[in-house]
Amino acid sequence: MSTERKQLPSPSAEDLLAQIKFDTENGKIWLNEQRMLLIHSGVMGSLRKELIETLGTERAKGLLTRFGYEAGQRDAELAKRIRPGMSNQDAFLVGPQMHTIEGIVKVRPIHIEMDIEKGEFYGEFDWHGSYEAEIHMSDFGPSEDPVCWTLLGYASGYTSYYMQRRILFKETRCVACGDGHCTNVGRPAEEWDDPAEIERYLKPDPIIDQLMALQTEVDVFKSGIGLLQDDELLYQSVGKSPAFKKVCKLINRASKSRVTTLLLGETGVGKEIVAKGLHLSSDRADKPFVAVNCATLPQELIEAELFGVEKGAFTGATQSREGKFERAHGGTIFLDEVIELTPRAQASLLRVLQEGELEKVGGSKILKIDVRIVAATNEDLQQAVSEGRFRADLFYRLNVFPVFIPPLRERTEDIPHLVEHFLEKYHSAYHKLTLGVSDKAMEAFNNYSWPGNIRELENMIERGVILTDNNQQIGLENFFPSLVEPSHPINIINSTGNLTSDVSAGQGQLVELAKELLKDNFKMESFEEILINTAMEQSEDNVSKAARLLGISRPTMAYKLKKLNEES
Repeated sequence: MSTERKQLPSPSAEDLLAQIKFDTENGKIWLNEQRMLLIHSGVMGSLRKELIETLGTERAKGLLTRFGYEAGQRDAELAKRIRPGMSNQDAFLVGPQMHTIEGIVKVRPIHIEMDIEKGEFYGEFDWHGSYEAEIHMSDFGPSEDPVCWTLLGYASGYTSYYMQRRILFKETRCVACGDGHCTNVGRPAEEWDDPAEIERYLKPDPIIDQLMALQTEVDVFKSGIGLLQDDELLYQSVGKSPAFKKVCKLINRASKSRVTTLLLGETGVGKEIVAKGLHLSSDRADKPFVAVNCATLPQELIEAELFGVEKGAFTGATQSREGKFERAHGGTIFLDEVIELTPRAQASLLRVLQEGELEKVGGSKILKIDVRIVAATNEDLQQAVSEGRFRADLFYRLNVFPVFIPPLRERTEDIPHLVEHFLEKYHSAYHKLTLGVSDKAMEAFNNYSWPGNIRELENMIERGVILTDNNQQIGLENFFPSLVEPSHPINIINSTGNLTSDVSAGQGQLVELAKELLKDNFKMESFEEILINTAMEQSEDNVSKAARLLGISRPTMAYKLKKLNEES
């Protein structure tokens, strides 16, 4: 290998610079689909200093090295997108260029040998103007050991992703040690004499495991002595928004009694999960939990399925069998879509609620039953009563403790937590490991109206995991395949004059709508005023909700409202 030190030629960085977009209206910077930040180097220096003084040098080094490693992995994934048709070396040099463009360090590639198919790599790079060396010198003075920990982690993460094997870098020269510039060298892990010494900084810090273990012990202890708070989250639930915590508080209070509970809310909001959480937080947790979707039961068999059947009760009843209520004896039964019950089944359910007893279909024996009933519907039961589709007396017995579960669009703070939960679920199910959701996709999630709520989000995450390769980020196109960049729902006015949000509406409908509007004396100002007023009406004067309906930011919406008020 040649020892001559000369800078290797690099491809133009124009293609990389073209990927950077400044969205000044919304206060965001985008690099392809990744949201970027401009942060003062002095602020990073303050953070670095506090980590060292709080955790000690070794732990701070590990944390910052892992931080850099993650950044390198993300940039490597981006490199393959930006330069798919270039040579491996030219595409690989996106990483050094990224470090330079981001103002972190000026990278000069000195020597690179790489063969992705054979897994062979050797790289030597000079670093000039390392911000990390400069701030370390400013805070702590000269060092006996190299200090560019974040940069080193970045180089290892970037190259390991690109080569699809563990490549480790060492900083052989550092400004903080008195050298004129910094130099780092990278090789496959097994080619170093001390790979374990380098890799230990890439492993999670044991203190984290210790703290988590202690927290778990505290939680178990608190649970054992009954110190759980009313507003604590339900078992298997995911969410931290005020709206969801309110639901959890109500359910936890209901669990401490035997009250019949009615769960209300749109389809897909997670009513069964809430019902199971109620059961598991009650004194019936060790007894059966039986979930029944009344809409899936054939009408002629609803009573037999719920209350059981005696042999010979009807054609095909060749033997006696117990129903769902008997199976749930001592525990909880969850009746989803309770509005689908037949009139006879409603009458039988009312008897269970009032008397705590039932009769099997075709039987004459009265069975005493002890079951906690949790019912659910996405329809207005009171309206169904007025229309004669549901018994009024049954409605009043079910409606003792109603709990409304808000739709996902009203608890957008929970979306990142739900995304993480479903990613973990489907990574395990499909034996894959993606790099998560791109920032652009997450922004689209926060702006989308989610008509199918949590169920729709889960299905979307499953599709994204299926369509994305290992060690790749799930991009916008894998979640919203019909749109190039649905950063917000497409908004249209439907035939009834109502404002709707439908990402499947497509550009064609918008074009037709525009043609229709332009036939007469169209005025843009008047149309915008109608849109704004309609959005405010449908959102019940909630500015944030109205902004989401229109696909604009809240500050923009507030400005437009102020302007309209001044003109009126």
